Amino acid sequence: MSQSSTSGAQAQRWGYFLLGMFTALVVMMLGAAAVWGYAYWTGHKPQWPLPTRASQDGPIDASLLAEAWDVIFQDFYGTIPEKRTRTYGAIKGSIQTLQDPYTYFIEPEPAVREQERLEGKFGGIGAYLHLNDQGQVVLDPMVDRPAARAGIQKGDILLAIDGQPVPTPADLDQVTDRIRGPVGTTVTLTVLRDDERLEFQVARAEIELPSVTWYPVTEAPQVGYIRIERFSNLTAKEFDQAVTELKAQGANQAWVLDLRGNPGGLVNAAVDVASRFLDGQVVLIEKHADGSQKVYKAQPGLSIPPDIPVVILVDGNTASAAEILAGALQDDQRATLVGQTTYGKGSIQRIHRLSDQSAVHVTFAKWFTPLDRAIDGQGLQPDVSVEPDPQEDAFLKKALELIRK
Repeated sequence: MSQSSTSGAQAQRWGYFLLGMFTALVVMMLGAAAVWGYAYWTGHKPQWPLPTRASQDGPIDASLLAEAWDVIFQDFYGTIPEKRTRTYGAIKGSIQTLQDPYTYFIEPEPAVREQERLEGKFGGIGAYLHLNDQGQVVLDPMVDRPAARAGIQKGDILLAIDGQPVPTPADLDQVTDRIRGPVGTTVTLTVLRDDERLEFQVARAEIELPSVTWYPVTEAPQVGYIRIERFSNLTAKEFDQAVTELKAQGANQAWVLDLRGNPGGLVNAAVDVASRFLDGQVVLIEKHADGSQKVYKAQPGLSIPPDIPVVILVDGNTASAAEILAGALQDDQRATLVGQTTYGKGSIQRIHRLSDQSAVHVTFAKWFTPLDRAIDGQGLQPDVSVEPDPQEDAFLKKALELIRK
């Protein structure tokens, strides 16, 4: 090979090299611009340098995954799921390798319902749905909500939605998705009532999911009973309404706060309710993996005077934000816990919405009570243990005994 041809080849290689470098630089600049543009429109300030752990290490070996699916496409005797289903399966399977039950993936439809529960409202007809022994959907309209106003009655069996039959056995999640929709739109429900088919036009409205119920205790009318089903954006407002109405009825000489079966919800909602009992004290200590921590404190000012007895009912399904509230009041000796050891969920998750409205829950911290007690995997021990009694509410009975003393 001549010297001139060698020099030409070298020059050509250098040209390709410079072109490649220029292309890579352009791609990097476009990528950075996209990230900062996203931050500008969403209000999220990106970290710099940009996180590259997933891209460098690779969450999975994509080439091996593709190789496996090539084999499946060639040999599988059956129907191949659509691409989205396969993608969701890969995400779920890879996240399960973290072996953390609270870090998980949710597909778009249940993710939307989850967000509605946490926000405490959605566009719907205002009716509870449940399945009977035959797998049919039975309606139970809420008082003074669109379904009840349209004429639907408790016990009506749902046969069709907008003319499309409801299968038996039915999938409650799918039925719920079909009934819900934008506020102001109309849905046609066909129901069966006493062997008669009836059709109702129901205008969807914004439905608030109640998280708090209350009433004076029948056996002790001076005692106010407040049950919190979950902690949502509406909980603190509903709790204040409960206190106001029970005070007006004279049921404010003592309080029974029922957290049995409460799976948790929004941490800030639990802190807000704690602020009705604790005057500026610590409610929660949040510890992060990097050693940092965040302390949540109650707001100053009380709606429940400190000399009024408070009993909290808990059981094995009292979890997460409910344990935050119970633990804070127990540590401060502001309330007596009655019942059973709580669930023991002391980790905290961030919910990240993905591009297709699916979501990933990621554990990023653990929480501790004001006295630095770990709850995760241990739960709260009640001050007074009670075993359930199928004949009566033994938990409430014990609470009233303590209040009388």
